Amino acid sequence: MAKRKEDEVKPGAPAWQSTFADLMNLLLCFFVLLFSMSTVDAEKFEMIAASFNQTFSIFSAGATAIGDGILISNGVSQLNELDQYINSTGKMDQGEIVSDDMATAVAEAQAELEKAQMEESEELAEKIEEAVEENNLDKEIDIEFTSQYVQLTLKGSLLFDSGSTQLKDAALPVLDQVGVILERYGDSTIEIEGHTDNVPMSGAKYSNNDELSSGRALSVFNYLLSTANLDPAMMKHSGRGEYVPVADNSTAEGRTMNRRVEIKIYNSLSSY
Repeated sequence: MAKRKEDEVKPGAPAWQSTFADLMNLLLCFFVLLFSMSTVDAEKFEMIAASFNQTFSIFSAGATAIGDGILISNGVSQLNELDQYINSTGKMDQGEIVSDDMATAVAEAQAELEKAQMEESEELAEKIEEAVEENNLDKEIDIEFTSQYVQLTLKGSLLFDSGSTQLKDAALPVLDQVGVILERYGDSTIEIEGHTDNVPMSGAKYSNNDELSSGRALSVFNYLLSTANLDPAMMKHSGRGEYVPVADNSTAEGRTMNRRVEIKIYNSLSSY
């Protein structure tokens, strides 16, 4: 009898392939589970994406805006019609709406801040005005305020002789009382500015009005530091020369008004 041949054994799949298939099945189940547990508002997502696309110039295919309308991306270069390219990428009306809403919200926040700053400055100005009137300084000091600060204006003729940065003896009692007022607001930034008229300097120690105004502001700064309890880190001084007039320099009265020293007390909501 002929010997029966043994059945040939067909090889199966490699062991690593079975392990890999099991891993892929587990990962698939895992991501399906994550997806089932999450909810995505497609409309809001598209609006946000469109807003970023418009605001930050995020284009498809990693394009980046460089220079005056020149675009560098995958095969796109020297594209001068930037708006046309943005439209071709599918700029969405929803993005424009979101940007408008954001701009409106920012404008409203700025208006609210401006209102709060003005209210605080007005309240501060009223307190300083009461102190000035109590010390009978209302004829020597004018008080104004903005949303950023309250300003005390002292006449230059009260403080200095012509072309000089040396404080007059008659001005010292006034500055002493000003120092007492400033001590109440020592936590605020205090700025001292010197101003002049536009008459050129001649035969004086200072060669121009810039130097003269800076020297006068520094004189007031040093005197207040020496007589009042003020923090030098919260104070600054500057000379503005003839460049910020408050009256017409063509008249003697106007030039007198322009020769002045301004002391600004910034409120707690200001940018300083």
